[in-house]
Amino acid sequence: MTVTLTDTAPPSTTELLTGVLLGPEFRREHGFWQRLISTEPFRRPAGGTPEERLELAYDRLRVLNLSLDSGARLAADPRALAALHAWLGPVDPALTTVAGIHYNLFLGSLLDHDRTGRRDLSDYLTMRRIGTFLCTEVAHGNNAAAMETTATYDRERDGFVLHTPNPGAQKFMPNTSPAGGAKSGLVAARLVADGSDHGVRLFLVHLTDDVRALPGVRVRRLPARMGSPVDHCLTSFDRLFVARDALLGDGDEGEAPGEFRTGPGDRRRRFLVSIGRVTPGRISMSACAAGSARATLAVAVRYGGHRMISGTRGAPPVPVSAHRTHHGPLASAMATIFAMSLLHRRAQERWEARTDEDGRAEAGRLVDVAKAWITWRARDVIVESRERCGAQALLENNGMTELVTGVEGAITAEGDNIALYAKAAADMLFATEPGRDDVQDHAPEPGDLSDPHFLGRLMAAVQDIWFARARARATRAPDVDTLGRWNAASGPALRGVEAHAYRQAAEAYAEARAALPAGEARDRVGELERLFAVEWVSRNSGDLLSAGLLSRAQVDALPEAAEELLAAVAAHAPELADSFALPEKLLADWPIAGPGYADAYDDPRGPWHTSPAVTR
Repeated sequence: MTVTLTDTAPPSTTELLTGVLLGPEFRREHGFWQRLISTEPFRRPAGGTPEERLELAYDRLRVLNLSLDSGARLAADPRALAALHAWLGPVDPALTTVAGIHYNLFLGSLLDHDRTGRRDLSDYLTMRRIGTFLCTEVAHGNNAAAMETTATYDRERDGFVLHTPNPGAQKFMPNTSPAGGAKSGLVAARLVADGSDHGVRLFLVHLTDDVRALPGVRVRRLPARMGSPVDHCLTSFDRLFVARDALLGDGDEGEAPGEFRTGPGDRRRRFLVSIGRVTPGRISMSACAAGSARATLAVAVRYGGHRMISGTRGAPPVPVSAHRTHHGPLASAMATIFAMSLLHRRAQERWEARTDEDGRAEAGRLVDVAKAWITWRARDVIVESRERCGAQALLENNGMTELVTGVEGAITAEGDNIALYAKAAADMLFATEPGRDDVQDHAPEPGDLSDPHFLGRLMAAVQDIWFARARARATRAPDVDTLGRWNAASGPALRGVEAHAYRQAAEAYAEARAALPAGEARDRVGELERLFAVEWVSRNSGDLLSAGLLSRAQVDALPEAAEELLAAVAAHAPELADSFALPEKLLADWPIAGPGYADAYDDPRGPWHTSPAVTR
């Protein structure tokens, strides 16, 4: 037997950097989505009314579903759901919204509550019916546990009567219209049996056919929202009867038919189980925001390289990216993009690796913090990229306008960012390691601003400083005034959560750099890592100087260190943007991403075509 040995080429610098952003298995996890968005159904159409774009989103949803080997497998895989959001987000935010609702919140919840496969899901897997999720009410957003929609058990008919008791109890914003086809929804409602409240549970309800809402269901379209068109609605129920098997998880707790038991803590536990798919949803929101920010930054870097402007007196034209005022902000955005992507991966991996109750709580908190920090930073990057492309980026055909407004939805979806930060702050406020409050009394340790380890210690200190301030303010407030104590502490505590996000991203940077072989990829990540850290340390240099953790000379040296790193990153911006692995067919749909962007405005009847050439 003859064995032929073939050399496998080592990964290129670009491939190594793509692995940093998307993970070592990026071809397996992301390849399907990269190929899908390159196909004709997902190419960017010209114009269209909001209703036409909504119809297109649902048409694409069906194409997507036909392209899958199993919709159930996608719904059961949070990592695949995150990849869906990362690649569909820049292409069609409306499609991303309805796909995330159908596969994660709807199908995912059905699968989570039916481990034995008793329920027939064929209508939803084939999209004879599209799924949606009805939790938030007009008067109950972040306090959804207080929702008022009821599902009262009817013993004679062995089922439940769904009812909306007042205007504030209307379900707010789910995509429940007949647009796109017949809809079914998972309705979060308070289960009432024999006058007792058994907490919020999920009920599977058919909402519409292809034309209108079904009897007992009232659906009204909300006013158009900013950004991409989605059929957001108000939905209410008028004593709608549903069979007993509409209740998800019925009998899972050993209850006999018609029997409902609720002990201490059961209501909160059941509510958390009902909204269990929110955490994978937050991971997906992070992925969507990071993917959209990568797309806009890639376009801005490309446009800056071929948009020519006048040079200095007597010099030939130069690309606008030659100017520090242009490439500096984009280099800073590049460091943020890598930080966002690395923090997303870190949160996702921690969530997947959770084993015990404490691990789940800590991993869930990191997911929450990451979702808020990443979507906020994505807005910064998207807006900066839009500005660097000038008026061209205000035109829909160049791909940025929907992402500028779309990221606002990600900031609010699956838990408002401020609420997520506030919850994390409350959890972390008195959980900091003992003895860390004396950070301001520490003797300064020698360190070099070019040393990532030293910068990492400073970033950890920023977190400690803000939480120490928060605890000091809380302890000065009267014990009997709980709200007053929180109000006193919340400002610095939220700054502490922000610092925690930066610290986590910096640690992810350090791990990524250490995992790379010596060479250009490792050098590039090191430059990005130091720029990210130096800019954050600069913003907090006064506190670090006051705490004795930076010297005056080091504070004076920070601006020069940042300038050198901006220049180093900007020199490699095109190669770094290539590592985002955006398909060329996607970029080709955005005129300003190519050097011939002016050709998009060519006019066959223009005078340059119809008039004789003028000779000089």
